[in-house]
Amino acid sequence: MSQAAQSKGPRGKAAPVYGRGPPGGAKNGDRPKRPRREPEEEVWVPKTILGQKVASGEISSLEEIIELGLRIQEAGIIKKLLPDLKSEVVDVGIIQKMTSNGQSTRFKAIVAAGNENGYLGIGQGKSKQMRIAIEKATSQAYLNVNPIKMGCGSWECRCDQKHSVPFKVRGKGGSVTIEIIPAPRGLGLVAGGKIKRLLELAGLKDAWTTAKGSTPTMNSTSKAILDCLRQTFSQG
Repeated sequence: MSQAAQSKGPRGKAAPVYGRGPPGGAKNGDRPKRPRREPEEEVWVPKTILGQKVASGEISSLEEIIELGLRIQEAGIIKKLLPDLKSEVVDVGIIQKMTSNGQSTRFKAIVAAGNENGYLGIGQGKSKQMRIAIEKATSQAYLNVNPIKMGCGSWECRCDQKHSVPFKVRGKGGSVTIEIIPAPRGLGLVAGGKIKRLLELAGLKDAWTTAKGSTPTMNSTSKAILDCLRQTFSQG
């Protein structure tokens, strides 16, 4: 039987071909790759009077906003004043609730935003989708960014560098109480894993910490840390 006859099926029809061949007639695995689509950055359009003042350059620092007692309602204000701010997911979890329609499942996320040079904010978000929960927490973290006053409050060091807190501070969040004590230069951060990372985002390099309460609950722990670091600016 000839090759042409073998390629035809019964009744003279072409034999069916199973499976998908390479698109565009490509052979030997030379399939063209689709170019990766980069996410487009959204252009910030200020919606509040404070946002318009920041966008025009009338207000150029976060400290000036705090001194005037103004309320920040747009995350774009913080991004404009602190372009080197970076966010990091601290903790994620699942919230399950029993309703009249059955069991409801939602995701929660805690995100910290800091520039490792005296600014830190922590936010929490909840949603039915993990991605949206993280986006909500990130936006809330930007709105909660606060300046932190750093210095050298350790009697063992007494240098003029900003590597620790200027004095002992204590903060509380829920059942968790955290105390940050100034430490000499070169000691490092004496703290747990997630607490240590939050202090690094704030810009601290040397400090002793003590924690009491249910510290595995990151919601309360992060609030206690933020309460501690806010006192360095308000009391200093």
